[in-house]
Amino acid sequence: MGILQGRTILVAGVTMDTSIGFGVAKFAQEQGADVVITNFGRALSITRRIAKRLPTEPPVLELDVSDEEHLASLAERLGEHTDHLDGVVHSIAFAPQSCLGESFLDAPWSDVSVGLHVSAYSLKALAAAALPLLGEGGSIVGLTFDASVAWPAYNWMGVAKAGLESTARYLARDLGPRGIRVNLVSAGPLRTLAAKGIPGFDDIESGWGDRAPLGWDNSDTEPTARACVALLSDLFPRTTGEIVHVDGGYHALGAS
Repeated sequence: MGILQGRTILVAGVTMDTSIGFGVAKFAQEQGADVVITNFGRALSITRRIAKRLPTEPPVLELDVSDEEHLASLAERLGEHTDHLDGVVHSIAFAPQSCLGESFLDAPWSDVSVGLHVSAYSLKALAAAALPLLGEGGSIVGLTFDASVAWPAYNWMGVAKAGLESTARYLARDLGPRGIRVNLVSAGPLRTLAAKGIPGFDDIESGWGDRAPLGWDNSDTEPTARACVALLSDLFPRTTGEIVHVDGGYHALGAS
């Protein structure tokens, strides 16, 4: 019996088998969960192929978290596969290239607003869309990257992650009376497809493994996936509004 036995989990934002979302879906299934995964647009066909690599091939739904029609119909479309949800995983982030790289000052609002919408506001939007199926004891888990400092090149995505972290706290406040927990996992740098699109990512991850007290493997998503699954389970029944760091302990150290 796994810690998610009999539970149904929605994992939003699964593309490649190197993604954190894929890792969460895999470990959730190994722990007994029924899983539904999402992606959208041209990446949807990739996700459908990647889904076959999971222990059990899950349903794949199209979901663009910036599309109001997709969000409005999500509960109905999920209803074709399940009559309830026990957990939702938000593994979604995107910002146009102008928001990342060398120049923080030059990114236009038209691009910044996209990053904030997809990477921060979408946590609220996804939670609201899933709420008709998510009852007492439910858990929402999102993925962040430490927004307490200004990282090289991360720029407006760092601002978006700060917004995501604040959004999670307000959701925890408003969904707590319904018995729904909202938490984030702050992972160290991982060599996902999204990370490869960040100019200067090498500067962020450089030396991470040497400085982290427990070390760090930037190709291993399993520690992060395990933390997400733990938060989806009953092992944290009174924890909400929290950020759990899975970064080898790097966050606990001061500047070198």
